[in-house]
Amino acid sequence: MKLNLAMVVDALIVSGGAERVLEASLEVFPHAPIYSLVYLPAVFTESLISQKEIYTSFIDRLPFAHTNYRNYIFLLPLAIEQFDLRRYDILLSFNYAVAHGILTRPDQLHISYTHTPMRQAWHQYFQFLEDARLKTGIRSIFARYILHYVRQWDFSASARVDHYLAASRWVARGIWRAYRREAEILYPPVDIDKIKPSDEREDYFITISRQESHKKVSMVVEAFTQLGLPLVVIGKGREEERVSKQAGENIRILGWQPDHIVQKYLSKARAYVMAGEEDFSIAAVEAQAAGTPVIAFGGGGVCETVIEGITGMFYDQQNAESLIGAVLNFIEVEKKFKPENLLHNAALYSKERFQRELDLIVRREWEKFCA
Repeated sequence: MKLNLAMVVDALIVSGGAERVLEASLEVFPHAPIYSLVYLPAVFTESLISQKEIYTSFIDRLPFAHTNYRNYIFLLPLAIEQFDLRRYDILLSFNYAVAHGILTRPDQLHISYTHTPMRQAWHQYFQFLEDARLKTGIRSIFARYILHYVRQWDFSASARVDHYLAASRWVARGIWRAYRREAEILYPPVDIDKIKPSDEREDYFITISRQESHKKVSMVVEAFTQLGLPLVVIGKGREEERVSKQAGENIRILGWQPDHIVQKYLSKARAYVMAGEEDFSIAAVEAQAAGTPVIAFGGGGVCETVIEGITGMFYDQQNAESLIGAVLNFIEVEKKFKPENLLHNAALYSKERFQRELDLIVRREWEKFCA
């Protein structure tokens, strides 16, 4: 049965994990149009997303919206509520900011796949104020007031969702903490069939991430500059300049790279290193699919996908010293990480598994809704 369904996202301005979830979902529901607050077509020229009917909000036409739409955070609740979605039976929102706040009729089913409740308003509120240098002063008072308003709106908007899907148990706990709503776990898709492990390992470590403050790429660079060990950094973002200034001669910063180049570097690295508190981390699963062990901060959804001592190692504090200790420990036991264990664990998170489960969930919830 063909479902009359539309998809709603917060933004389409970078290509990352959230966008891969959207692409995999579009393969399940190929006729679904997309509603997005902002859209930067140049980023998606080779993506399935570019082939779809895409509607944007008034935010898309404001200055600098394509470089930092979050500057308009006080307008985002208003913008998401302006999408007229009356013609659809089912709305599937992909939420990490305000997408779950769409307005629907009583006869419409709204399922929200939540990557995370809005970080700045909830679990990373104080970290955001610190990173943005908004801990004190007039600007701090203004920012705190806006986020207080957004937090109130976000809580009330959560009541508009009929069924929550969470990207991990970690995210499900965040949904309960913020909204007091139960969520069904649906791990994101990882296209493991496109990733080929290499028999040849080279002498470097790798980190792949958008260079944003909460990803803490600068911390990884600081640690490896002190260690003097080779590190490859892949990804773009607002922290690029800061990261480049920190980097020693042993650090190679490659910026954005196409998937086949990323996979080549990933499959030959000694280990994949990450420092952010991730909600899931598709890249960590991709590393395991490439036969590459993971060294990660022991918080967030990555604790569900990396098996300590079998497919990776954790460190317990988000600072360079703790990461340095973990890397030195890894070097001592590096040979005990077996590729077959890494590949077996990665296979649990395949794209086919995600698509099969998503289709079953949407159809099940629609049948229940119509009963």
